[in-house]
Amino acid sequence: MGAVAVGIAAGYWLLPEVMGPYLNPITTTSLYLLLFGIGIDLGRQREVWGKLWSMGWKVLLLPVLVALGSLAGAAVSGLILGLPFNESTAIGAGFGWYSLSGVLIAEIYHVETGALAFMTNVARELLTFLSVPLVARYIGRFSAVAPGGATTMDTTLPLITKATDADMAVIAFINGSVLSTLVPLLVPFFIHLKF
Repeated sequence: MGAVAVGIAAGYWLLPEVMGPYLNPITTTSLYLLLFGIGIDLGRQREVWGKLWSMGWKVLLLPVLVALGSLAGAAVSGLILGLPFNESTAIGAGFGWYSLSGVLIAEIYHVETGALAFMTNVARELLTFLSVPLVARYIGRFSAVAPGGATTMDTTLPLITKATDADMAVIAFINGSVLSTLVPLLVPFFIHLKF
């Protein structure tokens, strides 16, 4: 949270406008380098891959449960906030992938709903950074993967790895990969529902 706050302050007061176009390539490259380092670490954990292989199809159970929980939570939140079912579930189907879900909803449905999807999924990612260490410590390793949703394959993976262990890093990566694959399928599906 401190890094985000410093970044906001730097963007608002320090960074000249001409630097704006360079930020996306810099952050993308930094993320790729971070993921490359995590990949090297995961590749060195041969016993983890053996355990994962022995789990078989059960490893897919976690992303399915995270998806169902996210969609159920979004539907209930939509009821409480007075949002239509199709909007709330489409926003929840972003699973934390704010850049894609917000754009999809804005293009398919409505710009305001797309902006809400963007902000909601950004908030999910920020809350993940705050909650994962606590969830891992007090609830359990597998539960620590759930808050991150689709982001567990990239931005929140280092945090999950630090809060848990290498076994969970592999499971988190698979969780994020499955959920990221579902986002472009489920967001349009739910936003087009008419009840």
